[in-house]
Amino acid sequence: MLKELRYRSIFISDIHLGTPGCKVNYLLDFLKNTESEFLYLVGDIVDGWRIKRSWWWPQEHNDVIQKILRKARKGTKVFFIPGNHDEFARNYVSNDFGKVKFRRDMIHKTLDGKKFLVIHGDECDGIMIYARWIAIIGDYAYTLALSMNTWLNRARLMMGLSYWSLSAYLKNRAKNAVKFINNYEDAIITLAQKRGADGVICGHIHHANIKEIDGFIYCNDGDWVESCTALVEHFDGKMEILRWTEIQGLPPLEYIDIKKNV
Repeated sequence: MLKELRYRSIFISDIHLGTPGCKVNYLLDFLKNTESEFLYLVGDIVDGWRIKRSWWWPQEHNDVIQKILRKARKGTKVFFIPGNHDEFARNYVSNDFGKVKFRRDMIHKTLDGKKFLVIHGDECDGIMIYARWIAIIGDYAYTLALSMNTWLNRARLMMGLSYWSLSAYLKNRAKNAVKFINNYEDAIITLAQKRGADGVICGHIHHANIKEIDGFIYCNDGDWVESCTALVEHFDGKMEILRWTEIQGLPPLEYIDIKKNV
């Protein structure tokens, strides 16, 4: 088991609590084994869209909320920046709840002096802006892909193989998906540059990445339904993507109970 990992800042998004697709046990293991001065929840923490259709909220999803609140009580500065799936919380930005600060977006300054705009990113998604109904249909299709992913990984587990994301594979292979990601990255970089930032930290598209374009730094912290990734800032200001299943060498945790260690 890893020793506790400490970072100056941790950024996570697209957890989608309230859905079967959420890899909640991976996330609980991550929260247990990491500490930071700052914890940013960069949107889609709770999936309000799915909860409206059907209520699904097991105890483990409560455990995530309690774990985050416990970190806040112990001194971690926790910020929640709602996304499109938990947009109901945007009615409460500029308020604090249980030492968790709700904000529409933020500027985060790293120890090496760089300024990052922290924002969920649906503001730069053309489908969300101009054709929300397409996004809702796409959400149904995405749910189906995640369900297929679960059954596929049960078979892989029986064969002694590691976790593999079908939906992430399909997304990376589809030319239209690649074009969408590139357009999204260009749009959110332009927005952050207009705000005078040196970089941007976002989520929304479930595609973890760090890249530098003409001196501007784009960071996407990924998700906890496919890739189980987080973005972290080290104590020298360096940014890194953590791929938790690779770090821990964990099998598909939906089949293994690690709650007793949380």
